[in-house]
Amino acid sequence: MNCHELAQRVKALEPDASPQDVARICLLLANDHTNLEFLHDDAKLKSACQSTSLKMQLATDQHAAMTQELEELAGSDPEKFSQEQVWVLIRAIKVQSQVLQMYVGQPVLDV
Repeated sequence: MNCHELAQRVKALEPDASPQDVARICLLLANDHTNLEFLHDDAKLKSACQSTSLKMQLATDQHAAMTQELEELAGSDPEKFSQEQVWVLIRAIKVQSQVLQMYVGQPVLDV
C-alpha cells in the first residue's frame, strides 16, 4: 500500500478530517507499522487509526501541559532554579523527544 492509497482509505474512514489530519495520521501509521499491507483490512485500519489518534492526543495534551509549565518557568531566574524547576526542564525534554519520535519514527533521545 502506498501513501496515496492509505490517505484515501483514512479519508473514507474520517470524511470530516482535514487534509493535514489525514496526512498526519498517514505519517504516524507509516512510522508505527513497517508493513502497511495489513491495513487493507478495514477493521485493522480503523483500529490502527484509533490507536494512532489516541497516541497523538496524549502527546498533544502532554505537550500543552509542559508548555504551560515552561512558560511559568521562563519568568524565573535560572541561577536560582529549584530542584523541581530542573525536573520541569527534564520532563519537557522527554515530552518533546516523544513527540519528535512519533513524527520521525525512530528513537530520538532516552532521558
